Amino acid sequence: MILVDSGVWIDYFNGRETAATHRLDALLGVKLLGIGDLILTEVLQGFRADADYHTAKQLLTTLTVFDMLGCKLAIRSANNYRLLRKRGITIRKTPDVIIATFCIEHGHALLFSDRDFLPFVEHLGLRVA
Repeated sequence: MILVDSGVWIDYFNGRETAATHRLDALLGVKLLGIGDLILTEVLQGFRADADYHTAKQLLTTLTVFDMLGCKLAIRSANNYRLLRKRGITIRKTPDVIIATFCIEHGHALLFSDRDFLPFVEHLGLRVA
């Protein structure tokens, strides 16, 4: 399973051509893609036009949608954040910590464009899609 981070979806819906959006375009309909509830929130809250919001919601909810946080994952996310901080790396956004930890714990690859995920790849075994 491959989860796609919000930054990639946002670029995709805005028509931005990046390496990650090209990869997403190649994966759609070919590989099993998923999305976390947190990612879904981040993507959908950015739409201004109702029609665009409804189109995106319809597309995104056809994917497997995961509940990303519970007590166990919250603690594991905090531990991962603290581990990276001890190594001199501060992750800027808590949602990125949760998303990376969820993928690591469940063995999912992540398609992302945000550099905050790179320490999770390098130090904690996050798989890149």
